[in-house]
Amino acid sequence: MMKKIILPILLAICLAVSAQDSRLRLADGLLDSTNTTTLGLSKSDAVEHFTVFAPSANSDHYANGAVLAMFKGVLYCMWQSSPKDEDSDDTWVAYSYSKDKGCTWSEPKPLAIPTAIHYCTSGGWLVRGDTLTAFIDTWEKGQEIRSGNTDYIISTDGLSWSKSQLVLMNDGSIMKGVLEQDPYALPSGRLVSASHFQPGLHVCPVYTDDPSGRSGWKRAHFEGTDKGKQSRELEPSQFLRSDGTIVMLFRDQQSTFRKMAAFSNNNGESWSKPVVTDIPDARTKQCAGNLPDGTAYMVCCPVGSKQRYPLVLLLSNDGIIFDRAILLRSGEKEELPLRKYEGRYKTLGYSYPKAIVADGYLFIGYSVNKEAIACCRIKLSTLQLRSKK
Repeated sequence: MMKKIILPILLAICLAVSAQDSRLRLADGLLDSTNTTTLGLSKSDAVEHFTVFAPSANSDHYANGAVLAMFKGVLYCMWQSSPKDEDSDDTWVAYSYSKDKGCTWSEPKPLAIPTAIHYCTSGGWLVRGDTLTAFIDTWEKGQEIRSGNTDYIISTDGLSWSKSQLVLMNDGSIMKGVLEQDPYALPSGRLVSASHFQPGLHVCPVYTDDPSGRSGWKRAHFEGTDKGKQSRELEPSQFLRSDGTIVMLFRDQQSTFRKMAAFSNNNGESWSKPVVTDIPDARTKQCAGNLPDGTAYMVCCPVGSKQRYPLVLLLSNDGIIFDRAILLRSGEKEELPLRKYEGRYKTLGYSYPKAIVADGYLFIGYSVNKEAIACCRIKLSTLQLRSKK
C-alpha cells in the first residue's frame, strides 16, 4: 500500500523537476539562426580584445583549453600546447601572465611537461588567499581508451611552483579522473565541479568542503548516460540560480547540438538526470557562471551544428531564460582568420572558452582555430542586470 502512495508522489516530483528543467532556454527572437556568421548580433564597443599567444614558424602550432585566473592583481592564462596535434604524446601545459588586466602578456612558460608515461592538459585554477593552485590533467600514453588523473601544483608568487601531487577523494584515494573546469565555489564555501572518471571518460559531479580543492572530493549521486568509452554528457560547467539551484551544463556527444543540463537543490550532493535543453550548442566545451549581482552567464557558440563561431556571451537575470546576447567574435572573414598550420582535430573557429570575474571585468579566454590563444574583457557595469531592475 505504501508503495502505491509513494510512487505517484515520486513521479509527480520527477515531472515537476522535468518541467522546470525544460524552461532553460533562449528568449524568443534573441538569435537569428539563419545568419551563420553573427547570429544577427552586432559588434559591441564594450568588448576589448587581446592576443595571449600567436603561433609562428618557431613555436608550437596547437593551442587550446585556455583557462584564466586573477591572483594578486596579475591575470594568468594556462592552456595545452603541442607542436602540431591535439592530445599528442608531446602535449604540455603552457602559461602566461598579464600585469595590465589582459592587455599585454608574457612569453609562454611551462607549467607542466610530459613524462615518459604521461602527457598533460590544462585542468584549471583555484585562488585561495596567498595561494594559487593549478590543476593539471595527466593522461597515460598509448591507451586505446583515454583515461587520466588530476594533479595539482601550488605557488605563492605565480612563478615558482611546488612538486606535483595527486588530487584526493574523501577516503584518501586518488581521484581517478580529470577535472576540466575550475571548481565552482558555492556561497557556503563548498566547491562543486565534475570529473571524467576512469576507465574512459565517464562524467560525474563531485564536491568537497576542503577549501583548497586538493582533497575531500566526493562523487555526487548522478545518473548520466554512458556510451561505452565515455558518457554522453561531457565537459560541464555550472552556475547558480537565486533560489540556490545549481545548474550544470554539458556538451552533448549524441549530437543533438543542444546543451544538456542537470540540476541540484542540495549543494551538489545529488543531481537530476540530465535533459536536453532548448539552447543551441556547437557540441564543444563551454563555460558558465555568475556575475557579482547573481546574473547567470554562458559563453559558447550557440549554433545548431559543429560550427564553432560566432562566440557569444548569453546573460540571464533568473538563470532560466537567457534574454540578452553579446557578440564576442564573429565568423566574418575579416575577423576569423584562416588556419595557418595543419594538425589533428584543429577545428576552425573559437574553441573551449573560459570566463572569470575579477577587478571589475568579465575576462574570457579562448583559442582561435586551436592554434592561437586570445582573451577579451568587458566591464561588469555594462553587464549586470539585477541592479537595473
